[in-house]
Amino acid sequence: MTVQGLSPRARVAVLFAAIGGLLFDGFELGLMPVASLSVSQDLLGAAYTPTLGGDWFARFTAALMLGAAVGGIFLGSLGDRIGRTRALGVSILFYSLFAGLGAFVRTQEQMLVLRFVVGLGVGGVWPNAVALAAECWPDKSRPIVAGLMGAALNGGILMLSQITRTWHITPESWRWIFWLAAAPAVLGLLVLGALPESPLWLASRRARPLPRPVATLSPYDGEKDGVTGMSPLRELLRPPLLRLTLIGILLGSIPMVGAWAASKWMIPWADKVGGVSEAGYKAVTQGWWALGAVLGSFFGAQFAAWLGRRRAYGLISASATALTLVLFLGTAPLQASFLPIVFAQGFVATLFFGWLPLYLPELFPTRVRAAGSGIAYNVGRFATAVGVFFAGVLFAALGGSYSRVGSLCGLIYALGLIVIWWAPDTSTQRLDE
Repeated sequence: MTVQGLSPRARVAVLFAAIGGLLFDGFELGLMPVASLSVSQDLLGAAYTPTLGGDWFARFTAALMLGAAVGGIFLGSLGDRIGRTRALGVSILFYSLFAGLGAFVRTQEQMLVLRFVVGLGVGGVWPNAVALAAECWPDKSRPIVAGLMGAALNGGILMLSQITRTWHITPESWRWIFWLAAAPAVLGLLVLGALPESPLWLASRRARPLPRPVATLSPYDGEKDGVTGMSPLRELLRPPLLRLTLIGILLGSIPMVGAWAASKWMIPWADKVGGVSEAGYKAVTQGWWALGAVLGSFFGAQFAAWLGRRRAYGLISASATALTLVLFLGTAPLQASFLPIVFAQGFVATLFFGWLPLYLPELFPTRVRAAGSGIAYNVGRFATAVGVFFAGVLFAALGGSYSRVGSLCGLIYALGLIVIWWAPDTSTQRLDE
């Protein structure tokens, strides 16, 4: 099955919708790092302390990651059952509408619950957008498409940083950003009502099941042997796909935990140190990181296509470890070297997020591609939720030291050097094989 069932205009529409969904996904991911301390100062009032603010930042992040993990698994599986397009539209509506409700909260606990529910939609967008775009474009275009997918996510963070650099988020004025976060609901409705479905998914639904038992199938036999009659989650969690599922989970978990348990501490660190003299310094910091991240997540796919999937992942792992340590131990907010190193760390650490949308769809057959990609990418968010919560405890135990917690947690990137040796090389694998 090829993408010949779609016109060039339809393929472009799919790409723009997927990019839009991921762009606003990134907006949601970047929201609490810049808004958390202001929200906590307002809602906690006189009880607020800098250490308590850092602890609540960790809780909000953990809640979002936990929700994204659940949403990525179940809404990804939904994409294999009802179609990539419908599951994508539902996911966008989820994160938009519940983000908007954040403007009405009166307690930290209410915000915590909403961040979990927002995470359901955030997690559901990635596997469905990536599977849809990958299946609607020819194989020769997929490195560029994957790069755009990765860049879109971090482009949302960059967009947020530029908005908040002009209109500051403060303890007196922060609810407006949650109103703005509800706007992508319009995109969700357009996706549900007008976007075409993946030809490969439609073909896989029409395929007749064959009597050949699943245990004899190759991991890549999805399209030529027909559907198995199993639910996507069940098939992914038993041989022969179980090994690929576990490898995908590990490869997706390492950069996710590194990004949230380590890298994101730079934003509240910048807010604490630089916010006293310059209210917009946290947004400037996030902007420099996001600019590097947009470039890194785009070129990660090109890097993988040029160097090979496994070699690229290993080199990214080593470089991300080194630059994260330099960021937290070799510089500090307001120093001249801080923002350039933030940019460099953002570039290198997000090469992973261009690599993943290229590699993960290659790892799974069409019949379970959205569910498989969703599990691989989003189970890492379970680990991230645990890692961020642990980082919050570690942060308090270290006396509120952002540099020490960031550098210790940044060592997670080094595990990628080990895990990648168990991963299959899919550099020559076609999606319809």
